[in-house]
Amino acid sequence: MGTGEITFFVIVLIFLIIISTSFVSVKQGTIVVITVFGKYRRILTPGLNFKVPFIENVYSKISIQNRSVELEFQAVTFDQANVYFKAMLLYSVLDQQEETIKNVAFKFVDERNLMQALIRTVEGSIRAFVATKRQSEVLILRRDIVEHVKEQLDVILEGWGYHLQDLQLNDITFDEVIMKSMSQVVASNNLKAAAENEGQALLITKTKAAEAEGNAIKISAQAEREAAQLRGQGIALFREEVARGMSVAAKEMAEANMDTSVILFTMWTESIKHFAENSQGNVIFLDGSTDQMQHTLKEMMGLNLLQSDAVKGVKK
Repeated sequence: MGTGEITFFVIVLIFLIIISTSFVSVKQGTIVVITVFGKYRRILTPGLNFKVPFIENVYSKISIQNRSVELEFQAVTFDQANVYFKAMLLYSVLDQQEETIKNVAFKFVDERNLMQALIRTVEGSIRAFVATKRQSEVLILRRDIVEHVKEQLDVILEGWGYHLQDLQLNDITFDEVIMKSMSQVVASNNLKAAAENEGQALLITKTKAAEAEGNAIKISAQAEREAAQLRGQGIALFREEVARGMSVAAKEMAEANMDTSVILFTMWTESIKHFAENSQGNVIFLDGSTDQMQHTLKEMMGLNLLQSDAVKGVKK
């Protein structure tokens, strides 16, 4: 191979090297920072980009996608209780503006230093907030803790070129002794609530039973009153019919010139017969002598005369 051919191959090789170093392919979701002799020059966006070979260099490739990191740390409350946190931090580059990319590229030496500063800042912000709260308040202030951290970190991270997307406090625990005492408090509160509910249920049951019993007594009294009223009306009607029948019989006997005392005698004998048939073994003492019968008949005749006078008065 001659000198001319060797020179040709060298020129072709150099040309290929220049061509290969003149184009940079940038992946989607990535920004490339270009420097010239160590000084910032420009940024390259996703796609195929041209750069001056041997002059412009790729300083760093920055991902603009969301990134996450898990945290585990401890804090102390105002009443000296240890609180253990497990959290997930979601962050990303603030935007694709040139100044933002410059901050991201040059604020920290490398990614490890950035992560260390980010984690320590988050932990410090949460510790400062928890230190002002009591142990009993921490569990119910989960959202307040997140909002406090985001408020504190947003300004700091924007200066670094980043934005805090979200902070999730996945787990908040205390020392075993505190957790046990909290469980006992919850259990005692549940027992207290159950006892109160049971007492309320018993009170309602007894109240309803008393109301039902009172209503039953009212209904029974009302029924008894109506029954007594009906019985009284029945007796009154019976007596009225008896008196009417006796008046008619006495009037007919008087018109026939018969002694009306026969009616009273018949009533006397019927009464004695009724006593004998329905006594059911009970002893009823009646004076059946002639004098007593005459005395009774006289009383009944007197009653009959009064009744007759009353009937006449009504007719007048």
